[in-house]
Amino acid sequence: MNCIEARGLRKSYGATVALDGVDLSIPEGRIVGLIGLNGAGKTTALDAILGLTPYQGGLRVLGLDPWTQRDLLTRDVCFIADVAVLPRWLRVSQAVDYVAGVHPRFDRGKAERFLARTVIKPRSSVGELSKGMVAQLHLALVMAIDARLLVLDEPTLGLDILYRKQFYESLLTDYFDATRTILVTTHQVEEVQNILTDVMFIHRGRIVFNRAMDDLESSCFEVEVAPQHLAAARALHPIHEREILGRRIFLFDGADRRTLAALGDVHTPSLADLFVATIGNQAYAAPSQPSQPAAQPNSAPNSDQGVAQ
Repeated sequence: MNCIEARGLRKSYGATVALDGVDLSIPEGRIVGLIGLNGAGKTTALDAILGLTPYQGGLRVLGLDPWTQRDLLTRDVCFIADVAVLPRWLRVSQAVDYVAGVHPRFDRGKAERFLARTVIKPRSSVGELSKGMVAQLHLALVMAIDARLLVLDEPTLGLDILYRKQFYESLLTDYFDATRTILVTTHQVEEVQNILTDVMFIHRGRIVFNRAMDDLESSCFEVEVAPQHLAAARALHPIHEREILGRRIFLFDGADRRTLAALGDVHTPSLADLFVATIGNQAYAAPSQPSQPAAQPNSAPNSDQGVAQ
């Protein structure tokens, strides 16, 4: 069963198209990274998935329409954003009490066991906590809910490297299993590369790259090409070429590894390099003019105004 299924998903803010016919399928039990530049449509996509904004096209999340069935969806979905929303006066123990009182699938014992592994004190107020500690509190509250989908929008933005590492380790050890799905957006691509099962690049409201991480090692290659083989390398149509300290680095998608090995040293590219190669040539090109399809019969209204994220 797919956790998230979108077909022709569109969202506009006035004349600005934030999502331009997005198609995607995310099975259950995956950790998916949604990577894009600022304004690419990441947050708009998450808002649609969470039922926070109307949209055009088809979208099902856990088998539900997130806009018309949001009340049912919230029982199985948790969300952590980059901005702390807990009141500064609220004590840690009160936050635990509140979530226990409003969510029937909250496990108080699990939250308290997680917090016991931190330096956070139950009587501390949110205003007394560092940003990293607030992120830990958010994670404790969310991981204690028996949810099937966890959505993370830049969850470690502004945290130091220690807190970021602890955050993602906790996700893997205390939350994720084969029945749960995690969808995360982040600019810190290198830090999530090793936990992702799938990656999608979004650019100008469109998914331009969608691949399982296991497939990258067999399909995407970075080659430091020897000078005498530059012409041969270019004839194989690399998706990107760059120079570093006098060395020519080519990135290929779908080329034969044995053929590439004859041109120079072959490596698996980092996710950051792959993103630059895929998006870099498009980032400053003039945007295409998308068609304007009529709203589908089951589409939600789309009259709100704002700025695309």
